Amino acid sequence: MSKKRNWLKILLIGILLIWTLFPIYWMISLSIRNSAEVQSRLPLLPQSFSLEHFRKLFAEKEFGRALLNSVQVTFISLAVALAFGLAMAYVQSRRRLQIPGSNASLFWILLVRILPPIAFAIPLYFIMTRLQLIRTKIPIISAHVMINIPFIVWFMITYFKNSPEEMEDSARIDGASEWQLLLKIILPLVSPGIASVAILAFMTSWNEYLYGVIFVQSPQNYTIPLVLATLNSEQELTEYGLIAAGGVLSLIPILLFVVFAQNYLIKGLSSGAVKE
Repeated sequence: MSKKRNWLKILLIGILLIWTLFPIYWMISLSIRNSAEVQSRLPLLPQSFSLEHFRKLFAEKEFGRALLNSVQVTFISLAVALAFGLAMAYVQSRRRLQIPGSNASLFWILLVRILPPIAFAIPLYFIMTRLQLIRTKIPIISAHVMINIPFIVWFMITYFKNSPEEMEDSARIDGASEWQLLLKIILPLVSPGIASVAILAFMTSWNEYLYGVIFVQSPQNYTIPLVLATLNSEQELTEYGLIAAGGVLSLIPILLFVVFAQNYLIKGLSSGAVKE
């Protein structure tokens, strides 16, 4: 019976892996085939190798500009959201720093995450239009900051509450300010949580599409999700290789960021010991 159960587990794991990884393999496979093969009956394994779809993306579809725009929007919004979110989470986790109404503010922070994104898109659109900023990247960066701050706050409050307050008391006796406590003592201790929430916030911002459609008015400010959406138009509907190449390129920055953040996550876990 035990052998049968083991084989059943292996079979189920294999099916799940194929179900999960095959779409990624097929996207990569389509991106490296030449146009003639893509338009013909497709075998399971590529019969040709070509980078023409990638060249066409950068030469004709201005994918390089979209990639730069996505990098700018994602990293700027992530930096701002982390700065405000970590500070807010730290204040909410320490009773000595809380002010009347702090508990109610947590509810309003969570409300931003619960309500549908379109509920905030309309007032934000009118604000940015009145300020004459609608044709810049500021509206979409502001929208990404708005959707990531509540997630960062609620995610990091638990990490801050679990950090040892004895170290803070010792540093405060030595004359450390609240900002020094946060930057030099607390943040290094909660670095695994920061790495985790940064990965999730990065992916949310990188793949965000709704606010891009609403706030990006100029093709020069298109991000990768918007460019990929234009590749699915009627004119480009048969360009399967082009769409697949765009999907492959959109995955690379996420994979690189995850690998980079995981290094800090491992460092944070291994250096979290506290000497007494």
